[in-house]
Amino acid sequence: MSTALYTDLSHYYDLMCADIDYQSQSAWVYRLQHIFGNQGRNYLDLACGTAPHLSYFLEKNFECLGLDINQPMLDIAKKRCPDANFMLGNMSDFSLDSGMDLITCFLYSLHYCPSIEALQRCFESVHRALNTGGLFCFNAVDKQTIDNQKVEHHVSHYKDSEFTFTSAWYYSGSDSQQSLRLSIQKTAAEFKQVWQDTHLMVAFTFEELLALLAPYFSVTVFSHDYTKLEPWNGQTGNAIFSCVKK
Repeated sequence: MSTALYTDLSHYYDLMCADIDYQSQSAWVYRLQHIFGNQGRNYLDLACGTAPHLSYFLEKNFECLGLDINQPMLDIAKKRCPDANFMLGNMSDFSLDSGMDLITCFLYSLHYCPSIEALQRCFESVHRALNTGGLFCFNAVDKQTIDNQKVEHHVSHYKDSEFTFTSAWYYSGSDSQQSLRLSIQKTAAEFKQVWQDTHLMVAFTFEELLALLAPYFSVTVFSHDYTKLEPWNGQTGNAIFSCVKK
């Protein structure tokens, strides 16, 4: 998996994600923790990026740890959340000295596991890291519902430049690998610069995902709507998974 785009343009990451409602996502998980979790205050965010979710949980008096594979992201995260701890590492293979009560993986980042085997190792690592009754929460996409023609984009402005961010899922229709295609175009006066990258990711059906989770967690699947707690309808290709340690 190439991470060059995220590393080289880490200072533009927040612009790329400017349309994401981090507050609503974090508040939704905070509510879920009180309903399904053990109400503990030790929190780990996998693939934390520049730590916008961690900042919310710091305000709620959680002891916060962020893990990411890119050091430039963690450097920015530390400036944003000086009271949090950070760890450079891979979500597929990590270990902690102390237990967590809540672990999250937002923004479909769980798919950055490069294979089904790596995904299973991630679940094993999460299970080991959680305290009794701890909660693991993440969102995911079902490979069978990916529309290869669908493209998301938005425009942001920073200083004297305009940035156009484009992203799209792609799935070939077979095997356990999909990709996220990213493009950033920076325009300033007459100067234009474009970065493109393709991130290979693990692909699965929700049925396959639930089978992988079953040995480790009691799972409840919710609709991908951070404004309410609503059970997944069994049809849409985006969902949020609430996993309590067995």
